[in-house]
Amino acid sequence: MPSFRSLAQVLAAGVASALAVACTPRADSAAEASAVAVADSTPPVPLAAHPAWARDAALYEVNIRQFTPEGTFTALLPHLARLDSLGVDILWLMPVQPIGVEGRKGTLGSYYSIKDYRATNPEFGTPADLKAVIDSAHALGLKVILDWVANHTSRDHAWIAAHPDWYTRRADGTVSNPRNADGTETDWTDVADLNYGNPDMRAAMIADMAWWVREMGVDGFRCDVAWGVGMDFWRAARAALLRERADLFLLAEAEGPEYHAAFDATYGWALHHLMNQLAQGKDSFPSLDTLLAKDARTYPANAMRMMFTSNHDENSWQGTEFERMGANHRALFVLAATLPGSLPLVYTGQEAGLAKRLRFFEKDTVSWGDQSAAPFYRTLLALKAATPALWNGTDGGDMARLGGSAPASAYVFTRTEGTSVALVAVNLGAKPATVRYTGLAAPGAYRDAFTGATETLGAEGALTLPPHGYRVLTR
Repeated sequence: MPSFRSLAQVLAAGVASALAVACTPRADSAAEASAVAVADSTPPVPLAAHPAWARDAALYEVNIRQFTPEGTFTALLPHLARLDSLGVDILWLMPVQPIGVEGRKGTLGSYYSIKDYRATNPEFGTPADLKAVIDSAHALGLKVILDWVANHTSRDHAWIAAHPDWYTRRADGTVSNPRNADGTETDWTDVADLNYGNPDMRAAMIADMAWWVREMGVDGFRCDVAWGVGMDFWRAARAALLRERADLFLLAEAEGPEYHAAFDATYGWALHHLMNQLAQGKDSFPSLDTLLAKDARTYPANAMRMMFTSNHDENSWQGTEFERMGANHRALFVLAATLPGSLPLVYTGQEAGLAKRLRFFEKDTVSWGDQSAAPFYRTLLALKAATPALWNGTDGGDMARLGGSAPASAYVFTRTEGTSVALVAVNLGAKPATVRYTGLAAPGAYRDAFTGATETLGAEGALTLPPHGYRVLTR
């Protein structure tokens, strides 16, 4: 939930110690923040299982304001069948609740400045309109998760007057902005920091989340600024929500193995930032091997990691995938969709080649006239669903780097689950790359996902990749 600073900048203040913003009242110094972290140091116990429907899922983030000229729930309805045909499985709806007026940024304000947790933004439509979207999505076999803003409310939320002790206060008694992980205030001046040391507030927050599951039928939540709320709250929230729905799905806007004690999936920020660097020639593939090895050591085996080349934060504040990744944006999405643990994300408009930064606080409608990118996403997501080796978490296959020789711009690996094998090769260079590989454990006939052609691969051989290109072969 950025304001004028990007989320990446906020996290740079201390995302590695996100638990420092814990379940007790927010600390006023970095030292106090560290002490708070100790209070919430229960060793994480990874989730035993995820919803069965998430094992091969892909996410699509819906920016309702910008999705159509009307920017309404009703106007979204005709697009649902198209999204289903794109191959996505879970629709992540950006916040749908009323936006605060006090301190509002821009004309329309931030989606993440919530004025009433159990209502809908009248600009988007009524609760009945939203329920029609959820029901229609379900009829198509799609799941729907709601963006949930637990870290803060708008500055004109009814709780501020009714329950002043539900908020973090400065020394002068005024309500604090949300905090960075080091205890300093963000510049999110349109929102008010909630006090997770207050048990009544925590209970009210969980009750509001449960209402959406029970009354509106959402299938789970993407939890905004999850790193700013203590893990003991998230564990309690998950336990309560599972009583409403046994196959609930939770995605944390956070990165770290500890979050998998309460969340099915976390953000792959480190990978995303590395992909930007790789695209720009500022880093090399050995860094990717190092990152993947570290994640394999530290994350639970069944952890799902949301991997992406764009989302609402990156697009609005850091730039489109074309700005950050240039001609390599498709090759890097191939990686994002096929690496171990990947829960791939498509953001509003990517399938239409969205080449502009959507304004965050204003109306800025996506143009859907050019659908030329849609077949790329459709092909890759259909392949993921049909190939057990590429499924999520422990349902997917083990990764192996192939031996041999290749230009520094190329990266080749396989994933194997039983008889299902996928060979993935990308080239981030401006020239064609020939990869001479060895050690293919399952030689034989493979099908190219993008051309449909079948070719026989030996235990060793060669693959040619076009500039900024990719190949995905399966058997």
